[in-house]
Amino acid sequence: MNENIQRTRPEWCDPTEWEARVQLAAVYRVFHLMGWTELIFNHITLRVPGPHKHFLINPFGLTYDEIKASNLVKIDLHGNILSPSEYPINPAGFVIHSAIHANVENAHCVMHTHTTAGLAVACMEGGLAYTNFYSAQLHDMVAYHDFEGITVHAEEKSRILKSMGDKRLLILRNHGLLSHGVTLAHAFALLWTLNRACEVQVVTDSMRGQTLPIAPAITERSTRDALQFSPAHGAGQNVLDALVRRVTRIDPSYQE
Repeated sequence: MNENIQRTRPEWCDPTEWEARVQLAAVYRVFHLMGWTELIFNHITLRVPGPHKHFLINPFGLTYDEIKASNLVKIDLHGNILSPSEYPINPAGFVIHSAIHANVENAHCVMHTHTTAGLAVACMEGGLAYTNFYSAQLHDMVAYHDFEGITVHAEEKSRILKSMGDKRLLILRNHGLLSHGVTLAHAFALLWTLNRACEVQVVTDSMRGQTLPIAPAITERSTRDALQFSPAHGAGQNVLDALVRRVTRIDPSYQE
């Protein structure tokens, strides 16, 4: 860990957790840079290394560009706050994220967004269309969950998990996009590709003429060739590292 970052670590936080906090805070700043924000809402959560299924979540009330390593909130699977915090957590974020962290062993990071393009596609009956370069890389990787209202009811957890199955990407109908990964970078690479596919689809659907469908055999091969999703090939780490370097140049205060 960088020596300067280590010096900012508060006494109540061990070095392993602090490193996870710095990494997660950096990704919140990346989301802010990319415009993947929704006022003080939406969440990126990250498992804290160790035997317990504790995870870090953003404090409810702060915008993404205010997130720092020290103000992230550590909670358990019951929503109990386990770290010093002046802020509560958002119940809607807790329900979705805790369901996945509790039941999917390798879901170390969960990301959920309400981007305009993602939400627009989530509102369409047909969902994601396999008609562009990015959606072609997501063959058989996307699940759907029907809208049940604001996700603050614990009984929806089991239905979310059933809808998601073994997929790492979930389109929440009428709601938004979700990804989970073995690392922050893995979840980010998946979500970026899905969101980009939605952006292109929204523009394509606004044009005259017919879209060109891509044959399933081609999308299957494209997905197999898209190595950025594979942990064995870095799972997007080089992309995320480049974006973190950019936010660090702009404002390194996330490290505090």
